[in-house]
Amino acid sequence: MSAISIRIPLVGACVPWTTALLDEPQAGTARAPVLLLAHGAGLGMDSPFMEGIAGALVARGFVVMRFNYAYQEAIATSGRRRPPEKKEVLMATHLAAHDVLSKRFPGRPILFAGKSMGSRMGSYLVEAGLPCAGLIMFGYPLHPAGKPTKLRQEHFPKLLVPALFLQGTRDPLADLTLLQRALLTYGGASMLDIVEGANHDFKTLASQKQTPEQVREDLADRVLKWLETV
Repeated sequence: MSAISIRIPLVGACVPWTTALLDEPQAGTARAPVLLLAHGAGLGMDSPFMEGIAGALVARGFVVMRFNYAYQEAIATSGRRRPPEKKEVLMATHLAAHDVLSKRFPGRPILFAGKSMGSRMGSYLVEAGLPCAGLIMFGYPLHPAGKPTKLRQEHFPKLLVPALFLQGTRDPLADLTLLQRALLTYGGASMLDIVEGANHDFKTLASQKQTPEQVREDLADRVLKWLETV
């Protein structure tokens, strides 16, 4: 998979610009929606999961653009670790990436896809009124690990777009009973698709004998199947 590198100008972030990678399917195979794919808190857009899931989705006909949040771009440039920026800065970077993608593919519906923190930021932009065709949550972080009372669901009733929540049974950031209860408050149509044996990074149990590539192919198939229902 050969991606096009795109520079995205930023305002008010820790760096003046960040990088995105755009992957397109073979000519004549593209589906109508394009995907904006956001990474989680720990690793950037070039992590094995992000690269793998992007490739699996492109193979199924989707245009996929993944990007670095500003702090992750700073890490990639300097090699020094730093924590994620404030919610407002993360959202602004996410919005800047959206604007670049929407200008490149005018009139095409955009799906917000994200790993963990990236899925949460996408949902906050929908809450703020940014149009999108749907949300794809790869491991939504419903609560911090070990703190199931600190739920991140207060904005769910305001989310009116269809959403797919892909969650592992061993995810310490999403007690499935609590997530099922939270989704009762979701404003639009939502679907919880449970990945047996998977943790927050979608690593399955050794006894399941699934490679990371097989897991990502399965996740992409689940996305495609969900889209056929919305």
